[in-house]
Amino acid sequence: MNDDDDNNDFDNTIPPSADGHPAHPERHIRSYVLRQGRLSAAQARAIDEGRSNVIAYAPAPPDVDAAFGRAAPTIVEIGFGMGHVTADIAALRPAENFIGIEVHTPGVGSLLKMLKERELTNVRVVQHDAVEVITHMIADASLAGLHIFFPDPWPKKRHHKRRLIQPAFTKLLAQKLIPGGYLHCATDWQEYAGHMLEVLKQEPTLANSAPDYAPRPVYRSESNFERRGLKLGHGVWDLVFTRCA
Repeated sequence: MNDDDDNNDFDNTIPPSADGHPAHPERHIRSYVLRQGRLSAAQARAIDEGRSNVIAYAPAPPDVDAAFGRAAPTIVEIGFGMGHVTADIAALRPAENFIGIEVHTPGVGSLLKMLKERELTNVRVVQHDAVEVITHMIADASLAGLHIFFPDPWPKKRHHKRRLIQPAFTKLLAQKLIPGGYLHCATDWQEYAGHMLEVLKQEPTLANSAPDYAPRPVYRSESNFERRGLKLGHGVWDLVFTRCA
């Protein structure tokens, strides 16, 4: 990415509307770069065969109970990558519903393939921009939890505006949680961990579950990438905040 990319960006802040809720952003800075990854034959087949596990994007909340065929606490994950951790968590917590949001097609195919192989029925996928999904498809006070694991840290200062965890978006996320619901973020970039901690602490409707960073919850399994980093001495920081009543 070069400096010229910044000239084409839109503001990713979500200005409040007259009732104090963030207005629906029609254009915003993307917190990701849409790369053309290689889609394997198995991933392509999983996408074709796994359509029943996909919720199409629409600018209105879907019937979540109908999508899963049951009523259960619902967790949303933003940016599940190749889906390994998502599948692990879903297998560990079968009584909960999980909606994974991802823009990259190989990752979508990878997760759908794992769902079939592991016979997991409690995961649905939305392939679309996360800000638009959260804004338009997730009703207020409807989620038991939100997962944001290893979002792009955008380390260069001129790109900090692209970071997903910003005050306006954090306020929007908090509105989607039920009282007692949780927001769990994780990063392997220390400076971004500090940024996220400060932003989350400033949101008055969220309370930190730890003095600062939280121990890694047992449900968040280590990805291969994370495991390699830890062996090299890299740090990982988890933050778990809960929605105040």
